[in-house]
Amino acid sequence: MSLPDYEAWAIFAAVARLGSFTAAADELALSKPTISKAISRLEQALGTVLFHRTSRKISLSTAGKSLLPHAQQIASDGEAAMEAARDTTHLLKGQVRVAAPLSYGLSHLAPVIADFMCAYPEIAVDLQLNVAQVDLIEQGFDCAIRIADLPDSSLRAIQLRKVQGYFIAAPSYIKRMGQPQLPGDLVDHDCFIYSNTQSPEFWQITCRDNQIASVRPKCRFQSNNGDVMLPALIAGRGIGYLPDFLCQKALDSGELIDVLPGWRMGDITLNIVMPPSRLRPARVDALVNFLKDNLR
Repeated sequence: MSLPDYEAWAIFAAVARLGSFTAAADELALSKPTISKAISRLEQALGTVLFHRTSRKISLSTAGKSLLPHAQQIASDGEAAMEAARDTTHLLKGQVRVAAPLSYGLSHLAPVIADFMCAYPEIAVDLQLNVAQVDLIEQGFDCAIRIADLPDSSLRAIQLRKVQGYFIAAPSYIKRMGQPQLPGDLVDHDCFIYSNTQSPEFWQITCRDNQIASVRPKCRFQSNNGDVMLPALIAGRGIGYLPDFLCQKALDSGELIDVLPGWRMGDITLNIVMPPSRLRPARVDALVNFLKDNLR
């Protein structure tokens, strides 16, 4: 049994990431014929085509798309293993790819990334802010920030802190419409609904004694972004449910008030998630440790 062609797998991952044989050759300091031969060698060994080639561009085949996560893992593990065997103080360079939720990324992560770039001037950061959750392995991310009750998965996760959610409204709205006393009262109020959930039309609301109420709120406004709800909530247009990192300033200033104290919609946490391998490049560990210290 012959050994896997690790070099070809790593070259495949680079070509797929860069979208070009020439760009991969430049980045890896190899000749273009060497890149082309490695891909051909891998395709012959696998018995399938990895790229569709035209005179203008290349694109991943169906087989290439399915095999790319394995190639990315091989390349990442190989780099991390090499670094683990050497003094890593001189290896804090290169790019780290990070994914994060849009609102949290803008309000809390961006300043921390700026500080990280000052502390590590030779590390480049590719920060992608998304509403939808990304696939770390398939899309080639080194780590991601996730704010959720994480399901069981092969991903490695570091829990940073619990995130508190609040049912909030402006004092002017409560003065005009009255304050709900129980979750069921929300059916008579104008509610703001965060739509990026599996069942946004139903609110499963839990009290401190674990009493659960299922409510179908009356929707006045809905969005897949919590930030856009704040101006209308502060203007007294309804009741919404938002995490502390979005609404805490407005609560502290009195622009918004907690209208159902003690009630919440599930427990969520702030997490750093990473691919399953324990081996990571030193630059990725540097960023993960920096986030741990500054986001808790």
